[in-house]
Amino acid sequence: MKKMGENPGSLQEESNMHQHGEGCCNNAPSEKKWAQYKWPLVSFVLLVQGLINDQLKLYTNPEWFRLVWYMGAYLPIGLPILRTGWLNIKKGEIFTEFFLMSIATLGAFILGKYPEGVAVMLFYTVGELFQHAAVDKARGNIKALLDARPDEALVFRGGDFVTVRPESVKIGEHLKVRVGEKVPLDGVLLSAKAVVNTAAVTGESKPNTLQKGENLYAGSINLEGVIEVETTREFKDSSIARILDMVQNATARKSKTELFIRKFAKVYTPIVVFLAMSLTFLPYFFVEDYIFKDWLYRALIFLVISCPCALVISIPLGYFGGLGAASRNGILFKGASFLDAMTKLNTIVMDKTGTITKGVFKIKEIKSFGMEEREFMGYLMAMEAQSTHPIAQAILQYKNGNISKAVEVSELAGKGLKGIVNGKKVLVGNRALMDANGITVPTETDSIVETIIMVGVDSDFLGYVTIADELKEDAHQAVQQIRNVGISELIILSGDKDSITQKVAMELGLDWAKGGLLPEDKLNEVEKLKQRSDNVISFVGDGINDAPVLAISDVGIAMGGLGSDVAIETADVIIQTDQPSKIARAIKIARSTRRIVWQNIALAFGVKALVLILGAGGMATMWEAVFADVGVALLAILNAVRLQQMKWD
Repeated sequence: MKKMGENPGSLQEESNMHQHGEGCCNNAPSEKKWAQYKWPLVSFVLLVQGLINDQLKLYTNPEWFRLVWYMGAYLPIGLPILRTGWLNIKKGEIFTEFFLMSIATLGAFILGKYPEGVAVMLFYTVGELFQHAAVDKARGNIKALLDARPDEALVFRGGDFVTVRPESVKIGEHLKVRVGEKVPLDGVLLSAKAVVNTAAVTGESKPNTLQKGENLYAGSINLEGVIEVETTREFKDSSIARILDMVQNATARKSKTELFIRKFAKVYTPIVVFLAMSLTFLPYFFVEDYIFKDWLYRALIFLVISCPCALVISIPLGYFGGLGAASRNGILFKGASFLDAMTKLNTIVMDKTGTITKGVFKIKEIKSFGMEEREFMGYLMAMEAQSTHPIAQAILQYKNGNISKAVEVSELAGKGLKGIVNGKKVLVGNRALMDANGITVPTETDSIVETIIMVGVDSDFLGYVTIADELKEDAHQAVQQIRNVGISELIILSGDKDSITQKVAMELGLDWAKGGLLPEDKLNEVEKLKQRSDNVISFVGDGINDAPVLAISDVGIAMGGLGSDVAIETADVIIQTDQPSKIARAIKIARSTRRIVWQNIALAFGVKALVLILGAGGMATMWEAVFADVGVALLAILNAVRLQQMKWD
């Protein structure tokens, strides 16, 4: 453990600290795992035998023999603590748990309370071992992710497939993945079909069947036949690398509860030490039958109880468990602070396309004016070939277009594209783009509900294409589950046509919706919502144009599968599976985490306060102090570990 006033920066740091000697249970990396229990077991056997000896009065020279016997039980576990406490004092770190344990147990020996002195140190040591086990369990999901990280790739070079490190593979290279192997980098499937297990990436355990041209994620396991993949990202930008980075760095962002406990412990521990000193000496001036040994014993009890181990370990362990549980469910929180914020949400605002709809568009109708459909589509496809938007991909599926080369193409946020094709100025986008450039649009387009892509060449309206999208399979389920967890307001803000947006909102039974919005309009709408008293807002989106709103919302949630890198980087929570139903699950996990953290706080403060009062009044012994310290810490740790077994359906 660290200095008592410092909450561990992460469980990784804490684990490293134990391994490097700052604790009773440190071991060389090569030492067998069971060996760490050897000395605590020796001490336990000697302590039990000593208590039996005391009861049966087997000593020939009682006090001398008892001292030697119990020192034999104390030193194997006490020496590392005494040494670490002394080293910390030399560094100026006085108020550490090692100091408290050393003073309390040595004081017990001075008072002849040998069994109590050994018991305090023994149970503290056992508590450390339990903490190690709990930390390892909480970090198990990260270890699983590390195991899922591919360490080699079969890449086609020089006329044959050769084995290389994934870090050396470039975008556009062809990979071969055999049965049972991990997909080494993100890419698109070149083979006709693939069946993969994506549990490490998305949290979904059931096999996923993909067709040629669909995306594959690094870390997925190929289950059937040899497949070939064309890489679309370098290894450092792959899904599995991104997940690892997010999960491993998540503990750096502390919740307010963790930060409070850190500040509290920094003040609390020295205050209790001085109260213990006062408890020893002040009664001399007020109590007639003052006995120094009695009041010193009470002060030692006070010191043992004062150690806030249950808080400084179980609270970060609880949050870490919540982060791990979420990542196992395909939900990545970028920090414990967002777990806390998620519990307070009362309004969820969602984008439409790619968030609650599939974002997989198909051409429904093509209407051109003054030219053949094939030529019209040539202009449109030339422009859309420069875009990565899902609508562009749908248009490029048109088979008969004669694609020309588009140059000087630029994106106009919330409106569309402009560029040059065959020497002509071409505009592709919505009604606002046409109006801004003085192009007259036929009135027949006003009644079209579907997404419409308009094309203007020079100053003439060339035609339009209508595009159809559909709701995700779990969209209705997502809305119902979000309602069930108590979210009072559900809203859609979309850049798509208002008529389409209203239709989707009505079908899902949302509170209200607004379409035809530019990125700045979405921003303004969310800012208005934030001005309401006690309104805590989450925005859910997936596109580049959602990044500003994701940034200003209390909790930004991005769809991590189809979502843009900008949205994913800006968001606070990433849903790897693109399933809106995971929003409700994220809220449930956050609430479970917070509930366990506050249960531990109440347990630790309640029991410690009670035993502190009893100890000061002489009604509690060192045995009750051991329970109030180590026992409560163990109960709190076991409570935190429960998050690893919970289900949120």
